[in-house]
Amino acid sequence: MDDRILELLNHRATLVMQVGALKSQNHSDFHVPSREREIYDRLTAANPGPFPAEAVRGVFREIISASLALESPMKVAFLGPKATFSHLAAMQQFGLSAELMPERSIPAVFEAVEKGEAYYGLVPVENSTDGMISHTLDMFMESELKINAEVLLEVSHYLLSRTGRFEDVKKVYSHPQPLAQCRKWLAENLPNVPLVDVASTTLAAQIVGEDYNAAAIASEYAASIYNLKVVKARIEDQVNNFTRFLVIGRKMADKCGDDKTSLMFSVRDEPGVLHRMLEPFARRGINLSKIESRPLKGKAWEYIFFLDLSGHITDPEVAVAVQDLSACCQFVKVLGSYPRARS
Repeated sequence: MDDRILELLNHRATLVMQVGALKSQNHSDFHVPSREREIYDRLTAANPGPFPAEAVRGVFREIISASLALESPMKVAFLGPKATFSHLAAMQQFGLSAELMPERSIPAVFEAVEKGEAYYGLVPVENSTDGMISHTLDMFMESELKINAEVLLEVSHYLLSRTGRFEDVKKVYSHPQPLAQCRKWLAENLPNVPLVDVASTTLAAQIVGEDYNAAAIASEYAASIYNLKVVKARIEDQVNNFTRFLVIGRKMADKCGDDKTSLMFSVRDEPGVLHRMLEPFARRGINLSKIESRPLKGKAWEYIFFLDLSGHITDPEVAVAVQDLSACCQFVKVLGSYPRARS
């Protein structure tokens, strides 16, 4: 049976290479996120078991990742360094055969995609505990890149050290966000241990790799990369701690049938304007899943709003609602329509 699976994989790879040659001749996109989503949904729905449905997606993610690498290198920029949660989200979305490129900052991820150095970029935008990530929202004010997909990653924090012994921990290193997300656990279990902010969970793991009296809060994956032992697993204060990431690219994603659209807009400061900006969506029964405001740079007490809604911008009801929204706005910008992530 394994030999038969291997034979079929290579037959599929041969077909993929032929399709890639046709795409190149026709100047077509070699990666279509909506088509990839269709494959996952069809195979998961058709799976009779006992092979787990979630494992079907994992297996075919790697098959598709390796197949895309045969057509063209899938270069993806992400907020680095390696072994961070952004790295894990990139692997979850694009598989192990993608060429994942760590970047030093969120603006650097946008720049790599804008310059064509990467086909996609992946940036964090929201955490279920800490809320929105302002640097990412600010970048959409300046960039013309589009959101092509979203990724939900369950974030589990591990206390790691060289020895794995609780009594050896005299100092804890991590990025400020994991420290905040583990604040209660740290206060109860390590009340007198100094907490040290560093630039990333990966840097914390690197520092602890050379210090037998320190521990890092990082991912379990970081432990395997930097030869550390787990002192305590899953020390985050909140269960169901998720971070939402956005995949950014140069083109709008095609409709898949289960889509989300993100907008940004600025409204005039006048009575009733917030009601008028939401009314076009309420009247048409369009669900709004997120609304967030950010100060407009250079203009005191004026704000940019970010809005997530159900549907694709090509849906007639969504398109008309956005057009009506424009009537009470100084400007409206569609950030992208993309497949909704499934946790």
